[in-house]
Amino acid sequence: MAAESLPKKLVIAKLVMGSKGAKFNEAVQQLADLTIERLAGLGDIEAKKMFGGMGLFGDGKMFGMFTSDGEIYFKVDDSLLESRLALGAEKHKKMPYATVPDQVQEDQELLRSWAAESMALAQS
Repeated sequence: MAAESLPKKLVIAKLVMGSKGAKFNEAVQQLADLTIERLAGLGDIEAKKMFGGMGLFGDGKMFGMFTSDGEIYFKVDDSLLESRLALGAEKHKKMPYATVPDQVQEDQELLRSWAAESMALAQS
C-alpha cells in the first residue's frame, strides 16, 4: 500500500522507526498514540512500553503490540487468522499475533473491527 494513502501522522511515524531489533524510540510512541486515537470508544485502551516496542491493552488485557520497526500486530486465533492473512496480514513467528497491513490501518472502520475482535479474544 502506498504511503501517500496513509494518514500523514502514520506515514511520519513509520518512516522514522528503527530497524528490526532496535530499541524503543519516540516514533513507536507516536504510532501507538495515533492508533489509540483511532480506536477511541472501543474501551479503555492504552499502550505500555515492552521489549523495545509497546504492548496495546484493552480493558487491561493485551490485544496488540507495536514493534520498534513500525509494525502493528493484533492478537489472533485460528478463527481470525485465515481471513486476516487473506487481507495481507502476516503471522508472528512465535506468538498468536498477526500484522495489521497498511490497507487495514488506513480504513478506520476495518481497523476498529479488527481491534474489537482481538480485544474480545484477549478477554476470553
